[in-house]
Amino acid sequence: MKARFIPVITVFLLVFGLVNWYIGWNGWGYLSTLFDLENAWPYGIIVGILSFAWLIGRFGQHSASPVRQVAYFLKYIGSYWFAVMEYGLLILPLADLAVWLLTLASVPYKTAVASVGTVAFVLMASILIRGAWNAWTPIVRRYELTIPKQAGAIRKLRIGVASDIHLGTVVGNKHLGRLIGHMEEMEPDLILLPGDVIDDSIDPFIRRNMAATMSKLKAPLGVYAVLGNHEYIGGHIQEYIAQMNAIGIRVLLDENILVQDSFYIVGRKDLAARQSDPEGRLPISELIAGLDKARPLIMMDHQPSDLEQAAVNGIDLSLSGHTHRGQMAPNHLITRRIFELDWGYKLKGSLHAIVSSGFGSWGPPIRLGSRSEIIQIDLTFQPQP
Repeated sequence: MKARFIPVITVFLLVFGLVNWYIGWNGWGYLSTLFDLENAWPYGIIVGILSFAWLIGRFGQHSASPVRQVAYFLKYIGSYWFAVMEYGLLILPLADLAVWLLTLASVPYKTAVASVGTVAFVLMASILIRGAWNAWTPIVRRYELTIPKQAGAIRKLRIGVASDIHLGTVVGNKHLGRLIGHMEEMEPDLILLPGDVIDDSIDPFIRRNMAATMSKLKAPLGVYAVLGNHEYIGGHIQEYIAQMNAIGIRVLLDENILVQDSFYIVGRKDLAARQSDPEGRLPISELIAGLDKARPLIMMDHQPSDLEQAAVNGIDLSLSGHTHRGQMAPNHLITRRIFELDWGYKLKGSLHAIVSSGFGSWGPPIRLGSRSEIIQIDLTFQPQP
């Protein structure tokens, strides 16, 4: 470990520990009041395990079995705990303030703690239950768009899009099966996967044979993907590409492909390639140099950070993900400030830009203010007279 990271990691662990201590302290105050508990050690051990479960699981997931299975389980429950941490920090300060105000109004302390604590618990449980439902119950969002170009003999094109699947310890074959089912109902001509197909490690993808499930993604004009930042985080790029090639999904690495002499699919490397790929990534202008721009250009770029250049360079349709729309409100207030378009659709000049909130989830499989979604795009090619 480089010495310069030690202070950063130390501060992170200190803040992380204080946040979890605060949540645990409030939880003990509520439970001990409600049930007259006195011995805090069993409770403290449980909260300690939950607090660091994801970190322990993350470092242990490459171990030999059965340690690996324990690591998977810890990472799974630790993922949910992240949601408890976020909403605990939003709910508990207000709960503590309410208890203080009630005691000032001569309400007995135990009555105040029991009453406010129950409200806080019900609110937290409601958030987690609804958030889990939003994460595991995908919807299909539909867009009907017209591109004023001729695409060979193709007049209409249906594209199925699924970004940010995040296959790994938490999101697995069951949720992937939901994607397969929706795509089969949609019957797209083309399927595009704009990055973060896997989470932070390819190990669960291989060990749980997710490729066998993913191989059921079929479309007459093919299935194409690009890299997201999480493929780079995992660091198994070539192994991932080999897995995808084996099931007939082509990963475009700063490449373009002409489909049926009709339209181009342009696939950019993720922005993370600037630091993680020795070859970096190409600007859009170089990536499409020499292409016949009289034909439609459909581009996948995992992060929606380059819409201006996409519009300037004549891209007709750009598809991105990455933001998850913050995944858990009010995080969307942050993504909204970072990106020109953090979710949904925008017409920028002649560019149709679509950013998906993603099919899977990172960290907790909890979504609030966002949904697990699949995009259906019905394109009409209508050249101007």
